[in-house]
Amino acid sequence: MQEIRERLRAFYDSRIALPIPDDGLVLDVGSGDKPSWRADVLLDRYPGDAYAGQRSGSGRTRVDRPLFDADAAAMPFADGVFDYAICSHVLEHVTDPVGVVAELTRVAKAGYIEVPEAAAAKIIDFPSHLWWCRLDDSTQPPTLVMEAKQATSFDPEIDAYLRRSELADPVKRLIDSRHHHNVIALRWRGTQPVRTVGTHDPDFVERTVNAEAHHTRGGEALVARALTAVLTRGRPRRRTPVAYDDIVRPELRRGDGALLEPRIYRFD
Repeated sequence: MQEIRERLRAFYDSRIALPIPDDGLVLDVGSGDKPSWRADVLLDRYPGDAYAGQRSGSGRTRVDRPLFDADAAAMPFADGVFDYAICSHVLEHVTDPVGVVAELTRVAKAGYIEVPEAAAAKIIDFPSHLWWCRLDDSTQPPTLVMEAKQATSFDPEIDAYLRRSELADPVKRLIDSRHHHNVIALRWRGTQPVRTVGTHDPDFVERTVNAEAHHTRGGEALVARALTAVLTRGRPRRRTPVAYDDIVRPELRRGDGALLEPRIYRFD
């Protein structure tokens, strides 16, 4: 019972009780098939079905709000236009996490970052992850440290055993049942220090980008959506329409006063 209460509290704190004013403008980076309930604008570089492995195994990105198909390390948004930016389980997938964090802190005043912690990920990890993630508490604020993975698993022998014995899925479910212990959750304001250690082999990066779906947790995803619906009922959301020119970089403005619509905006 205590564990269930802890999980619910962690879910509420990280997903529901966001420190955002009612009229605040919110960006969700890497929104995929589970965008934040509070996000006004979405950004996802891989909205197509071919990249389902980079999401949760769903073949469809949710496009129920304006979604910008753009590189998270080169966002099309103007400086400081968002009050809050959410980036949950994205940095471990990208080749330039430092660049993505720099963009997050450029376009938003504050935000939330969540990544899998290396200690748990080394037991069993996703083939689509590029980094082992740790937190260096010796700095203030603490520094997010991203170590380049050289293979899909930390120990190939253990990984082969788990799959040969068909223990991989049960072990993963057990680890997921303690999800709030397996992640690094950072609320930042102004800046968020991050650094990388090591480099990637280009062939390894290519394999991870094209990895098949390994995030499927259908039952947990449904429970999360149901909980979100219940816990956010009656909570205020921004209702003021957003103009395209009000959020994009100056050189991308159209001058036509068009309001954002729930569709994909693509940038070549």
